[in-house]
Formats: sequence, structure tokens, C-alpha cells
Amino acid sequence: MEVRLHARGRQQVPDRKASVRSKAQTFLVVDDHPLIRHGFALSVAEIHPGAEVLEAGSLEDALTLAERTVDLTMVLFDFNLGSRDGDDGLRRMVEAIGDVPLLVISGSDEVADIVDSLQQGARGYILKTSSTEVLEHAISLAMTGETFLPLPRTVLTGGLAADAEQPTGSILGQLTDRQRDVFQLLLAGNSNKEIARELGVLEGTVKVHVRAIMQKLGVRNRTQVAVVAARSGCF
Repeated sequence: MEVRLHARGRQQVPDRKASVRSKAQTFLVVDDHPLIRHGFALSVAEIHPGAEVLEAGSLEDALTLAERTVDLTMVLFDFNLGSRDGDDGLRRMVEAIGDVPLLVISGSDEVADIVDSLQQGARGYILKTSSTEVLEHAISLAMTGETFLPLPRTVLTGGLAADAEQPTGSILGQLTDRQRDVFQLLLAGNSNKEIARELGVLEGTVKVHVRAIMQKLGVRNRTQVAVVAARSGCF
């Protein structure tokens, strides 16, 4: 078991038999590559000074730590690690932590992998090439119940720009011009407040547009918006 704790700049190796107690916040980073895992752990500790950041190099170690940890704040979980554990590693982790938000960390920007992660219960999907600022944004969204998705740039350009070329029954064909603008920013992982700032409108207006988009697509939350968009070939 290879696990390290970072608490106010100090590093400790916990006893397997000892229960891991949380302080203000406790994060768990799960990745079988030590340098990547440790890098994410340091970034999380930088974003949330004073928090404990636990590390696990395998699914079983992660499940053990999750069971022992009181009031776990969030889990960052390697997508490939879950796949190597029989394609159900991510699902097992999500089931083990219950309502605790989980962010997938991955080197793949394939839409299928992103959608698969969301379907298994992830609260967001972070590329391993992302900056600390992106990680901070993703953590912030997940902690407030929202979802972060680093969808391909084609979503924000030509993929959403066609008007007459779009099939009548497509997602975009159902949306007004302003709803398309909101839709783009939704898929980019922006919060309502950020969308309002970007478009120069009131946050209440954005909420109305988001509600209308969800009604037209027949979904109930942002995660389902992304899944429907991916399945409909918007990317």
C-alpha cells in the first residue's frame, strides 16, 4: 500500500490498522503512477491549504482508505485504473463513497470515455494535461453539486455553429440562438454565474435558458445534457 498524507505541508505514512481521521477537508487521489498521483496531490494541497490529501496506488487501497476515512470530501480517480480493474473499478469506487463527489482524472479526451465516466457516477472529468487553475475550477464545481466537462474544442467551434446544415431533429435544431450560446458554455463546464458573465446577462436569465434547454432535451441535470449531446453526435 503506497499512501501519503499531506497535512499543512507535512508528510506521514499512516498505519494500516489505524483509522484515518478527517480534519477540515480530506481528499483522496487514486492513480497507479506515483509521479502523476503525487503531482495531483500537491496541486490539491495548494488549492486547499490545510486539507489532508491521501494517496492510493490501487483500487483496493483506495476502497480501504475510503472506508476508513471519516467525512471524505472528494476523490480524484484515474480512469484507466478503473478500466484495468475489470471495467467496473470506477463504479465500485462511486458506490463505496456514496454521495462524496468523484472527479475522474484521465489522459484520454475521447467523448466515449467522458460519457462513460458520467454514466458511472463521476462528477467531472479532468485531463492530466490540465493546469492547476482548471483543476481548481473542476473541484469548485463538483463541491457545489455541478459537473465539469473538458469536451473537445470542436464543441465550441464548428460542431455547434452549423445552422442550416443541422438535421431538423438534432439537438441544435431545437434551440434558439441564445440557448445555443448557453449550451456551448454548459458543455464547457461553466457555472450559471460564469455563463452570465460571459454572455453579459443576468444569472436569472441564464437559469431560465438552462431550464428551457433541459426541458427541450428531456433531461433533468447538466450531466444528462452532456450525455444526450454526446449520443446525438454533436461532437
